[in-house]
Amino acid sequence: MGIMGMIDWAKKEVELACKRENPNRKDGEFDYGCACYESALKAYKSICDDNHSGMSFGFTRNILIRLMDGNPLTPIEDTEDIWNEVDFGSEGRKSYQCKRKSALFKDVFEDGTVKYSDIDRCYAYNIETGCSYSSGLVRSIVDEMFPIAMPYVPEKPWKVSCMDFLTHKENGDFDTYAIFSIEKDNEIVNICRYFKCDEGIDNDWVEISVSEFEKRKSNRIK
Repeated sequence: MGIMGMIDWAKKEVELACKRENPNRKDGEFDYGCACYESALKAYKSICDDNHSGMSFGFTRNILIRLMDGNPLTPIEDTEDIWNEVDFGSEGRKSYQCKRKSALFKDVFEDGTVKYSDIDRCYAYNIETGCSYSSGLVRSIVDEMFPIAMPYVPEKPWKVSCMDFLTHKENGDFDTYAIFSIEKDNEIVNICRYFKCDEGIDNDWVEISVSEFEKRKSNRIK
């Protein structure tokens, strides 16, 4: 398929998608979903107009995807000029946010220890509901098991299979948490760690045994 054929094909696909999105859309009428399709078509047409095809089309697409995902195109090096100091109100450490990737942070402790954390590095996946979300607890466990080192190349977010439930109604939405496994780089790494957060323990997650987890699970509030 030539360049014009690729563009014509893409236009037709966008027309069909927009028609399905809003069958009663009138000429010139704004529709959010259709606007997204049409914006994607502009990007696609721009790549085609630059005479990209075959291998170069694939390279260009991958570069565009990284930029749209907020990921840098070259490895991040820990140099002084890429950090902005941020105030998280934490004693005993200084925190910095990366200019090249806003989701990447660095903590420098008084003893000289340096730790990095990427908010976009992983996401929690509830095996019961199928919902995905960001979790500070999950991220802390992932960073503990797989510390970020420099130079750093952000990749596709890792999927972390989890479960949560409530055992005491005064504890909010949930007070028991399980982290089962990480799916990373086409590999599944088992974790099998369990936590509770009950009233009276300063709202901190405390690690528990699998037997305690199962006992709490049998008493969960539906």
